Amino acid sequence: MSQVLDIDHCDLNIKSNSSSHHTDLFGEKRLIVRRGQPFNIIIHLKAENRNFHQDEKSFTLTVETGPLPRKESDTKATFGLSESTAETEWSASATSDPSGNAVSVSISSSPNAPIGLYSLSLDQVGQTTVLGEFFLLFNAWCPRDAVYMSSKKKRQEYVLEQHGQIFRGTHKRIKGTPWNFAQFDPRILDICLMILDANPKFVSDADKDCSARRNPIYVTRVLSAMINSNDDRGVLVGEWEEYSGGVHPGMWIGSSDILQQWAESGPVRYGQCWVFAAVACTVSRALGIPCRVVTNFGSAHDSDANLKIENLYNEDGDRISEGDSVWNFHVWVESWMTRPDLGAGFDGWQTSDPTPQETSDGVFCCGPAPVKAIKEGEMTKKYDAPFIFAEVNADVVDLVRLTNGHFVEFGGSTKSVGRFISTKAVGSDERHDITHKYKYPEGSEEERQVYEKAQHHNKLQQRGEEPGLRLKIKLADNMIVGSDFEVFAIVKNNCMDTRTCSFLFFARAVGYNGKQGDHCGFASEKLEIPSGEERRISMRLEYDRYGLAITSDRLIHLSAITIDKQTIDYQKAEKTVVLDEPDIEIKLVGEATVNQSVMVDLTLLNPLPEALQDCSFTVEGAGLTDGKPITVKLGTVDSKQEAKASIEFRPTSVGSSVLLVNFDSDKLKNIKSFINITVNQ
Repeated sequence: MSQVLDIDHCDLNIKSNSSSHHTDLFGEKRLIVRRGQPFNIIIHLKAENRNFHQDEKSFTLTVETGPLPRKESDTKATFGLSESTAETEWSASATSDPSGNAVSVSISSSPNAPIGLYSLSLDQVGQTTVLGEFFLLFNAWCPRDAVYMSSKKKRQEYVLEQHGQIFRGTHKRIKGTPWNFAQFDPRILDICLMILDANPKFVSDADKDCSARRNPIYVTRVLSAMINSNDDRGVLVGEWEEYSGGVHPGMWIGSSDILQQWAESGPVRYGQCWVFAAVACTVSRALGIPCRVVTNFGSAHDSDANLKIENLYNEDGDRISEGDSVWNFHVWVESWMTRPDLGAGFDGWQTSDPTPQETSDGVFCCGPAPVKAIKEGEMTKKYDAPFIFAEVNADVVDLVRLTNGHFVEFGGSTKSVGRFISTKAVGSDERHDITHKYKYPEGSEEERQVYEKAQHHNKLQQRGEEPGLRLKIKLADNMIVGSDFEVFAIVKNNCMDTRTCSFLFFARAVGYNGKQGDHCGFASEKLEIPSGEERRISMRLEYDRYGLAITSDRLIHLSAITIDKQTIDYQKAEKTVVLDEPDIEIKLVGEATVNQSVMVDLTLLNPLPEALQDCSFTVEGAGLTDGKPITVKLGTVDSKQEAKASIEFRPTSVGSSVLLVNFDSDKLKNIKSFINITVNQ
């Protein structure tokens, strides 16, 4: 009968394992490894112990995860020693130190093992010794893992990169907003596992849920539900109008603060689409799933699932329909994985959307759906492909209801939805356009075939220059918030005879999600336009009026309508103005050195014709501000005067990082900028 090895202690070899498993950014306090790849531990024996033999039969290792570990659920595995580790299942091999007092054990996990926190124990003839705990993550470096990504640069960007750019605005004015994903901050990995444990599927059947965590498809779908709080005590509460009792969504500049607040006190108030997506990206990357944030400009919300956005108006130009809408932009995430459940051809990027819009299987979640399925019109491929297809491909139809109850179509577009679909480029802060991944070129033969496959029979006929009145809106240059400026509508008569029409020109504040606010401008005229000629009508937008109406998104929606009642010809043109914001001047005073205080000077010119109240600057950066934002309050800044602040911080990590800066006040909110900082030893 074999003797029991007398163990002194076990060294989990954290530093070496972390380096080889690309988890060193988590720190060296705990063992964090990726599945399907060997890691090494060293078992130190007591001095009087006998020598260890490689063919030791009594040496059995057990790994367990979840509250109810079972072999049948793959949440428990027991295995002995082999000559070498296997690539497809839990296995181990061992070698003895020349002194005979230490045993080096190489353990390889299954590339299909559930992710989570594991315990590791050694059984010797019925005597069990607990060797320690380790976290097991998905492995984009392992060819046998479902999230394997072959490109080193893409793994660096989509798994390891802690900073990013989220694109917002309109398709004519796209601007990147810096974000601190901070997936390697202390506690973030623990919080990510807390999110999985808080999901209703775990609560109802913990064994089944933990077993399913082997599958990135399942984990991604759970996250799309848990990042919002609509059906559970998920991370973020969505809000688009009233922000009292919480933080305005535009104030957030990183995920760490949000996740830590959730862990301490439950759902965090408030988030909007880019915040939901950014937090989902943080959690996905922390768990090892390659992930990126994607923005769709002109994003349709098709509430009745007919792949058409129908805007109904009365004869006065007032909108009378609710439900369908087109957001100036919408943000979601893509996660990289195989899709063996769908057959060949659908591996790669999968779209999921944690913003609560419509329910799926009774829960506010969306995806993952293959981007390839969206492009090819494969509406039966799981999950929620029709809704995502409509977000990038829906038709827009404008209808006016006459006094007799009949509707007349007077506008619309086949091209306004799904434009300039954007994500951060690999290795730089530039915008990478991925529209071609979601759809074929507008008007191409391939696009037509896709629509037929998707049973999208309500496609409007292509519109060129046809007889009738044609209407467009032109914008002025340098539309800076605080200034007065003019916008123009141009009406052209392409008919053979003179036309007389009524002209209406509206301006009103609007949120990024299409929610309309107060009116801030109006003009009207009776026009008589000879054949082949055009008329130019101006409308002056004054800060005294629009300043009270706009939100922190700084958007004004323009709408022009021509009405020729004699020929029942209605025309409509729309455009969204993005008001320019002031720049933040950022200057680092001296060089940044680890564990030494350094100062950054911040300056912003108040462009408004009135004073700003409750002014403040906030800075945050991974490895720069100790995981917490630093805020300096300035009070009042008069018109055309500079807001200035000097903020001191103490870097804690050597290397490159990004300092994010946010300016906030009562009338100018969420002005953001950043500076790249290299911290020296």
